[in-house]
Amino acid sequence: MYNELDGPQQVELLAASLRANTSDLGAFVEALAAKLKGALPEQTTITRHNSLFSREHPVKDITVAFGEQHYILQREKQGQILAQRATKVRDIVLKREPISVEQWINEIAERLAQEAVRSAQTRSALEQFLL
Repeated sequence: MYNELDGPQQVELLAASLRANTSDLGAFVEALAAKLKGALPEQTTITRHNSLFSREHPVKDITVAFGEQHYILQREKQGQILAQRATKVRDIVLKREPISVEQWINEIAERLAQEAVRSAQTRSALEQFLL
């Protein structure tokens, strides 16, 4: 299914899948974290809020690394979501810029489509991602 689509259609389909369920931001961030960790386990880092007296440990932030480019999505305690793109070289952040959540999703989708072209494992994970 995924292989039958051309590049722009693949990116749009991935972006739509990433955008699914944005009406409930908490569920959106949790689902997004699970999808990205499944598709790119070695490139995705998930940090959770840890509260001593709480059973729930919601996602605090998601970081997806593509070489020097790092995409960070942070969920504030008030429920607000902040997206950033950072350039990181040898664990030093050289540049950090805020971007919209929509742009963050689109850029991640483009990078995922590029990864799928290079990696059969990523392509397989993305097919599961879209089903």
